[in-house]
Amino acid sequence: MITMSRRGPGVALLGALGLLLSTHLACNGARGGALRFDIGFGKDLCPETLDGRLLLLLSTDPGQEPRFQIKDDPGTQLVFGIDVEGLAPGDEASIDSDVLGYPVDSLSDLPAGDYIVQALLHRYETFHRADGHTVKLPMDRGEGQQWNKAPGNLYSAPRTVTLDPAAGGAVQIQLDSVIPPIEPPPDTKYVRHERIQSELLTEFWGRPMHLGAHVLLPEGFDEHPEARYPLIINHDHFSHDFGGFREEPPDPDLEPEYSERFDWPGYNRTEQEHAYEFYTEWTGPDFPRMIIIEVQHPNPYYDDSYAVNSANLGPYGDAIIHELVPYIEKKYRGIGEGWARFTYGGSTGGWEALAVQVLYPDEFGGCFAACPDPIDFRAFTVVNIYEDENAYHVDSEWKKTPRPGHRDYLGHLSATLEEMNRRELVLGTRSRSGQQWDIWEAVYSPVGPDGYPRRIWNKRTGQIDHEVAEHWRENYDLSHILRRDWATLGPKLEGKIHIYCGDMDNFYLNNAVYLVEDFLEKTENPYYGGEIDYGDRAEHCWNGDHTRPNATSRLRYNQMYVPKILERIRKAAPPGADLTSWRY
Repeated sequence: MITMSRRGPGVALLGALGLLLSTHLACNGARGGALRFDIGFGKDLCPETLDGRLLLLLSTDPGQEPRFQIKDDPGTQLVFGIDVEGLAPGDEASIDSDVLGYPVDSLSDLPAGDYIVQALLHRYETFHRADGHTVKLPMDRGEGQQWNKAPGNLYSAPRTVTLDPAAGGAVQIQLDSVIPPIEPPPDTKYVRHERIQSELLTEFWGRPMHLGAHVLLPEGFDEHPEARYPLIINHDHFSHDFGGFREEPPDPDLEPEYSERFDWPGYNRTEQEHAYEFYTEWTGPDFPRMIIIEVQHPNPYYDDSYAVNSANLGPYGDAIIHELVPYIEKKYRGIGEGWARFTYGGSTGGWEALAVQVLYPDEFGGCFAACPDPIDFRAFTVVNIYEDENAYHVDSEWKKTPRPGHRDYLGHLSATLEEMNRRELVLGTRSRSGQQWDIWEAVYSPVGPDGYPRRIWNKRTGQIDHEVAEHWRENYDLSHILRRDWATLGPKLEGKIHIYCGDMDNFYLNNAVYLVEDFLEKTENPYYGGEIDYGDRAEHCWNGDHTRPNATSRLRYNQMYVPKILERIRKAAPPGADLTSWRY
């Protein structure tokens, strides 16, 4: 038997008291039979026929809406998903016990009891690409590829449902709300926001595609019209505004939020304090005068493109280097030469910083890569994609030992690789989850016969495709490219490579850094002449700062690297370079 209660669409949090007071109503639909959920929407909500990923979300935690509770860690709740094409207003799509779920396999595996139930339709758009393939993907709509926050997605108000899979029955869910648009951030004296249509990306995707940048201008920019500035690209994930920069003191009325990761009460206030501290340093008398930009390149697969050319994503590397950067430098008086361009970032941004330095060696004067995503695919986290047979389990005739996916600084495991990839598969087939493992696949893989990325491994079994791995090696394994091409790359990269990583990185990213270090420290003609450093027991996002805990050092990327960049300019700028107009 199934009973249910409905909450108003304006209710975001479901407290325990609210659940107890819920009014239980008899469900619509047939009784008996296998448990299923029939989900649809009305013409008054959306008159269009829609494609997308339909997600059923179940939770026993009343703290948040179920759509915000799907994650890799042990606190995750439940999700089941199916692809829908041509779902019309008034029609219904069904999710039953045959549909794969995360972290449980099937609705039939649920214990009987009360659940908070919600459904969401993540909308797909049809793209007619220049390579001849037609694909259906979720275009970013200003949220940074977050399926649970994407404007235009349909969702239902959470409600309580009593489920008993053994008894079966049907639950009807009506999608009754649309996620609203996101307002763009306003320009200020120091932060500007740019957006251009990219000719290269528009041609590839067959529809207008844009690149953007949050631009942080130096103190005195308007008062020194003769100055021309070095340009720094701070590679990072999508952000609504320039990250870590706050022109006002911390909000005294801010409700403190506890950070479980850092065991830090009021961490949100700590973030505001450090953002305001950066503002005071940036505008102070002694901080180097440069331009810093955060590139905004969300795309149909992820919240950023990895800043390289890709068979599945298109020529994002060329578009950023040859379209966006010249536009920014012209408008904001950049010096516009490789010796005066630098890049840094952490995690995804760390990989991007090193990648663009290696793949565009003349365009940058140095890179500072913190906790980079795997830069050697012999250590693709804990998988050697060239020699291992299975990504999820250690190769063995008889054992099936799972490979770890996420740990803390003491090595305590919170997720396996199989679990992390299962979550993505349920959120989206064909590399469409908008999550981490899928974007690596979308960026690095060749295009499959169906127009979507070829799998590096079977998402259900973990069996590795070594033919795809070879494509990854030759095009995106940065360690392999350095070893393969050092004779020509070495003279262009001397003194430019700086890598920092905690030796207890949560995602085991230090393993690949060790392999790159092994090569770089043995280089000759020339010796690489850069820096590689490790933080003792430091987790993800460590940036080379040995003086502060990771919880605060990760908030100081700009202060950490700008002085290093200034020192690099002093040492390596060519004769006749402008070293004065911006040093006021």
